[in-house]
This record gives sequence, structure tokens and C-alpha cells, in this order.
Amino acid sequence: MAFNWFRRQHNESSNSPAEEEKTKQSQVEAPSTPDAAPTTTPDAAPDLLAFAKAAYKNIQQKQQDAPIETEAVTEAVTEAVTEAVTEAPVVEEQKIEEVVEEVVEETVEEPVVENTVDTVDSTVSVNAEATNLSNLSFIERAAAEREARQQRLMQSAIDVPVPQAEITNVNVVSDTSDIETEGTSDFDSDLEFDEGFVWSAEVLAAQGRRPEDVSIEEINWLKKLRRGLSKTRRNIVNQLKAIVGKGPLNQAAVTEIEALLLQADVGVEATDYIIEALQSKLRSEALPADAAIAYLKTILKDMLETPIQKSQKTVFAPEKDTLNIWLMTGVNGAGKTTTIGKLAHLSQKSGYRTLIGAADTFRAAAVEQVKVWGTRSNVEVISNPGKNTDPAAVVFDAITAANARNTELLLVDTAGRLQNKKNLMDELSKVRRIIDKKAPTAKVESLLVLDATLGQNGLRQAEVFSQAAQLSGVVLTKLDGTAKGGVALAVVKQLGLPIRFIGAGEGIEDLRPFSSYEFVEALLSN
Repeated sequence: MAFNWFRRQHNESSNSPAEEEKTKQSQVEAPSTPDAAPTTTPDAAPDLLAFAKAAYKNIQQKQQDAPIETEAVTEAVTEAVTEAVTEAPVVEEQKIEEVVEEVVEETVEEPVVENTVDTVDSTVSVNAEATNLSNLSFIERAAAEREARQQRLMQSAIDVPVPQAEITNVNVVSDTSDIETEGTSDFDSDLEFDEGFVWSAEVLAAQGRRPEDVSIEEINWLKKLRRGLSKTRRNIVNQLKAIVGKGPLNQAAVTEIEALLLQADVGVEATDYIIEALQSKLRSEALPADAAIAYLKTILKDMLETPIQKSQKTVFAPEKDTLNIWLMTGVNGAGKTTTIGKLAHLSQKSGYRTLIGAADTFRAAAVEQVKVWGTRSNVEVISNPGKNTDPAAVVFDAITAANARNTELLLVDTAGRLQNKKNLMDELSKVRRIIDKKAPTAKVESLLVLDATLGQNGLRQAEVFSQAAQLSGVVLTKLDGTAKGGVALAVVKQLGLPIRFIGAGEGIEDLRPFSSYEFVEALLSN
């Protein structure tokens, strides 16, 4: 079953938001039970560590199933090969090889098994050529050759070696208390019980997840997100702690906080809002530094959640069994085409039938670039082979193909353009009109791809794009390459647009749906 990244909060823990809330309440009431998600209070620290250990052990157990399944397939192939050889004792050597290949191909299509069959075939051929029975009569020689071939083939099939890359350490951890010393085992190079794993597990636990529902994909993503925001975090957290831990904010402290937030590209409007909220809290209650940072996290999370709640789409995901069209816009260099490829990969992994429309017909090699990403994500790309063709015509063809293939998500790549080029912005409006006319019942979303390193310049782009493309959300990219991750707060405060996806790396797995809680925890974690 595909892991639905778009709805991962509800994948296995519950079937509905009501059941999810009921689960969270039961977890708060009984934090000491094994399946309960720990709270985030200091007293719950041992429970959070136990949660991380249980999650680690469950992930190990899931990954141990893979080599067992591979061994079962190998045994099935061996049995099928042996049976085929036994039932055909008088077939010539070449036909025996054909029977072996046919049986193996019908039994399994994995490349590992195909390689073993090649080994069997080559062994049979070499041994057959080396057989010298010239001293026997014709009948005796034929019988001896047939028997020798059968024995060698059966022996080779039984002794099929498993490639070293497939051999995995399957030692089960007998006690979760020993996990801390076994985090660097050979079981999985990506699975280490380190500080990043513990932090990621705590973030998932605080959101009501159960240890058995935690996946290695989520752990890896949270570690990447925390690492990607490290530049911004280093510039903010330590200095903020030194300032807010001194009691009510005086004018000097306000000035220092303003400078910190503006350097992180939080923006003037968002900065004023944050400082006012902090001042109001610290005047009414003296908070230590850690408590003040915790309250700051609440402020930031509420800011990021406000436009999401107003959009009435708390879960931003394609609807199953219907056509969803996501129009991707943005200037050249923001990572728009790369985002298309990553979203296509994410959609495929989440179990959606996906198609890409290559409507960026102005930029040189843009279509070829999106085709490369389509190949990497195993998603078909609809394009026009001509140069400088009409983008709206490509979108028309893509919608036609999507309807014919029962596609659930059509990702439309558009030409990068400057927000001050009126003719190009008019072309974008034309594309949107074609979508509305050709697919009136489709669920249409317009997402603006913003480069986080641009900071305030990105806000100017968003203001103009929102008028031409009827923007419904933002994809924030390149968070790992900047110390200005606070631009996310500026986007939601000044433009009122919800952030739907964030990118924290260049790999195909480095783009994920946005979570305000996870983002703030990664931004302000110690």
C-alpha cells in the first residue's frame, strides 16, 4: 500500500478527524501506556524517549520483512526451475535453457533474480561444453549427457547465491533499552538512533502519532528539514534566549529582536506582530527563557496556520478518482520545473495517477528538463515538439490526455516570467482560462514557487502573480541554502497565502507538504 504523503497525518492512526481527536485525547489521559503519544511537558521526557525507542524498533521490524520476502521469491524460483527440468528430461540443451528463462521470467521480474538466471545459464553452457563422453556409444552418451545436465542445472538452481547487496542484518533488538547502543548497526545506513532521530520522533509524538505508525520516510524528512533550517536557527535562537530571558522587553530588547527577525526576512509587518504579542505576554507573566521560546513557537504557529484555516483546506491533497489540475507559476530560477518533478514523484509514491503538462515553451531546453524529471519520477509528460509553441495549446492537449487516462493529478509547468512583463502575465491568464473552459469540473489549484533565498523580493513577485493566476498557495524552495527562512512568516502575514509545500534539498525526496508545527519546531529547536 502506498504511503500517502498528502494525508500522512491520517494514514494509519485513524480513519477520520473525529477519531484522530479521540485518539489524541486518550493519549493525553493515559501517557504511560505503550501506544500513547507522549505530551511535550518536561515530565514527559522519559516517555518521549521511550516513544523514540519504540518507533525505532518498529521501523527495524518493518525493514526486516524485506529480506524474508526476497528469500521466499528465491525459493519459489528454485522450485519452479527444478520442476521444469525434471519434466523435460529429453529436451536438448538449448531448449532446457529456454525453459529455465521462461519459468524464471513468469515467476519474478526482479533484476536480482534475472542476474542469477544468467549465472545458471552460463554455468550450464560451460559445463556442457566441457563434457567429454566420446568413448561411450551414441545411446549411452545421450543418456549420460542428459543426466549430467539435469544434475548440474538442479545443483546450480539450488545454490543460487543471493547478491551481497541484498544481505541484511536481521538481528532483532531484544530490548528497547539497548537501542541507544545499536543505532549505528549495519541494519540500515539511513537508520541511526541519533539526536536527529530522537528529535524527529518527539515531533511526531507531539502530533498524536503512534510508534507503530512512524515511517523511516518521515524521520528522514524531519531530519533534513531541521538541518535545512540550521542557518536561520543559529542566527535566531541563542540570541532570542538571551533577550527574552531577562523579563519584560525594554526598548533595547525590542530593537535587538527586530534586528534578528528582519535579518531572517520575517518582514516588518510580521515582526511588529510578533514583538507586540511577546511584550503583552511578558508584561503579564515573568517567563524563563525556555518558556518564552515555547510561547514564541505558539505565536509563529498561529501565524502560519491562519491562512490555511481561512482557505478551508487544512489537508491540501488531490481528490481521488477525479481530475485535479495544479498550475505551477513563478520566475525563472525559483526551482519551478524541479518542483514539478518532485511533486510528480511525491504523487506517484502517494498512489495517485499523475501526468505532467510541459507548457514552458519559451525557455530553452525547458521541455527536455521536465522530461528528465518525468523519467525520474516515472510520470508521462505531454509536450509539443515545436519551438515557441502556444502554452495554452499544450495545456489543452494535456487536459485531453488526462481525461483519456483517468488521471487524478495533472501538474502544469508554465514559463518563468518576470512579474513586470505584462504580455507574459497575460499569457498566464490565458492558460488559466483554457483550464476553466476545458476542465470545468476539475479541482484547480495555482501554486506560486518562491525561492526562499530571495527574501522580500519574492513577496513582490507573489503580489503580481496572485492577480494573474488566482493563487491558492505557495511552494517555498531552497530553505536549506539560506539564513532567511523567516520569509515563510512574511508570506503568510503580508499576502495571506498558505504555504502548501516546502523544499529543503536538491534530491527528489526533498520536497514535502508543509506542516506549521514541524516547521516552527525545526526553526526554533535547540
